[in-house]
Amino acid sequence: MGFLNFFLGEKKQTASVAKERLQLILAHERSGRNAGTPDYLPQLKAELIAVISKYVKVDPSAVQVEREQQDNFEVLAVKIELPEAK
Repeated sequence: MGFLNFFLGEKKQTASVAKERLQLILAHERSGRNAGTPDYLPQLKAELIAVISKYVKVDPSAVQVEREQQDNFEVLAVKIELPEAK
C-alpha cells in the first residue's frame, strides 16, 4: 500500500507541502528582510535530501540548490542527479 501512496496520494501531499514551503521562502526573500546571501539554501538542501532519501538513495553531493537572477525574476534552481536504475 505504501508504494501506491507514493504514486497516488502521499506524493501529492508532499509536493503540495514542498510547494508551499518554497513559496513562503521566496516571499520572505522578496520582502527584503533577507537582502544579500540567502541563508535558507543549506537548510532547504538538507530537507530536500531527507525527503528524496525516503524514496531513492541519493548522494548529497548530487543535489544542488541555487538562487539565480534572470531578468526581473528570482529563480530557485534545484538540480538532483538520481542514481542509475539497476
